[in-house]
Amino acid sequence: MARIKQSLDKDLEKIVHVEAATRSMASGLGSHGIALVFLVFVALMAAIFSGVTSDSVMVVMAAILGGYMALNIGANDVANNVGPAVGSRALTLFGALVIAAVFESAGALLAGGEVVNTISKGIIDPSLVEDTSVFILAMMAALISAALWVNLATFIGAPVSTTHAVVGGVMGAGVAAVGFALVNWGTMSAIAASWVISPVLGGVIAAGFLAFIKVNIIYQPDKIAAARRWVPLLVAIMAGAFACYLSIKGLKRIWKPDTVTILLIGAVVFGIVWAVMLPLIRRQSEGMENRNQSLRTLFRIPLICSAALLSFAHGANDVANAIGPLAAILRAVEFGDIAGKVAVPIWIMMIGAFGISLGLFLYGPKLIRMVGDQITKMNPMRAYCVALSAAITVIIASWLGLPVSSTHIAVGAVFGVGFFREYYTRRSKRRREMVTAGSNAPEEAPLPPEVLRHRKLVRRSHFITIVAAWVITVPATALLSATVFFILNATITL
Repeated sequence: MARIKQSLDKDLEKIVHVEAATRSMASGLGSHGIALVFLVFVALMAAIFSGVTSDSVMVVMAAILGGYMALNIGANDVANNVGPAVGSRALTLFGALVIAAVFESAGALLAGGEVVNTISKGIIDPSLVEDTSVFILAMMAALISAALWVNLATFIGAPVSTTHAVVGGVMGAGVAAVGFALVNWGTMSAIAASWVISPVLGGVIAAGFLAFIKVNIIYQPDKIAAARRWVPLLVAIMAGAFACYLSIKGLKRIWKPDTVTILLIGAVVFGIVWAVMLPLIRRQSEGMENRNQSLRTLFRIPLICSAALLSFAHGANDVANAIGPLAAILRAVEFGDIAGKVAVPIWIMMIGAFGISLGLFLYGPKLIRMVGDQITKMNPMRAYCVALSAAITVIIASWLGLPVSSTHIAVGAVFGVGFFREYYTRRSKRRREMVTAGSNAPEEAPLPPEVLRHRKLVRRSHFITIVAAWVITVPATALLSATVFFILNATITL
């Protein structure tokens, strides 16, 4: 009888796994179905609102590719803005999806700009392309290759830069169409340098703020008193940094203030928020226990605000990765010329805005969990450091004239937080003293020294996968784009 029961249990367990797999497959098919309906709707919008009579099929196909790219941007890129907040439990996954979708759309529609650069980052010179039909095919090849690469990266769980994907796509198609002389290699070298600059700078800044929080708040005998002193200042720094960040990056397509104005805005916001947060944190911390769990609640609201602001700035900037090539194709079909910058009709902007939001809802949770929970363990203090690092790194890079990737910054900051925790756990005398004391001990349980020496707080497999995806994004999309261009050119010629 015992054997029969064990066999029955195994059979039931198999049935449960089959049912779970069926539900997962059904959910995936449902998402694909909704995405397909969206692309059909995009095709109808292009057919109705494009206003072109000749080559209308080309415009419809380009619109479908732009919509597909927007879906992939939402699935992959947006996770960096809300992932740490979700991983730290400051936001639920559904709440993060709603906030990100609303602010991504708002950023794209309100600050995405009426005019976009058709050639991402100015990496090729459109004046060297004499035939508009060749240019149209090159832009379509760039969209196809970038979207396919980001789709693959999302499938394997690697957050990559969609901007770099488009850069590689445009470069590969341009070289295939005209030759290597078309590429601005100085700009390409700067973009390649950003592969290293973005994550390292983001990681160092995030680790620096986490070190400050650990030394001055977490590993203090009276955590609540330390929080009342330092948390208002930290929140004010975040507010001032984000005010500068939005002035530089989030609103740059509709407003370009000078450096003095940006600094003044940041200073004013810093002062106001500090004055407001001092009494607010004091009241909020009254009656709190002297433990780390109490500190986490003090960072929750700033984290939610940072997720919203990062999403707004991302929508304002990266919507161009989906609609820039589409707008260029429409311009070439409509007027028969090639322009470096073109006006974007509202229907194209809507494709980009709503495509990003829909892609986030349908496919974004996988990457949100990856960034927020699977690389290293997050809590509100660590997530705060990641969000603040994203804003400050963009500000520093903009002033130095360095091209950086917001994806690389955010994920680099997550890695920086994780690797710093490893270092601090092994080396900090203050931490060991606090843990040994027993009372008011931090959340990490005391571990033997031999265990601490080998304790890994960052998953190396994810680190290797993500870095490898970053390194090969531009060459991979360039090669794929060149291949797609040759296929399209040969097919249309036939």
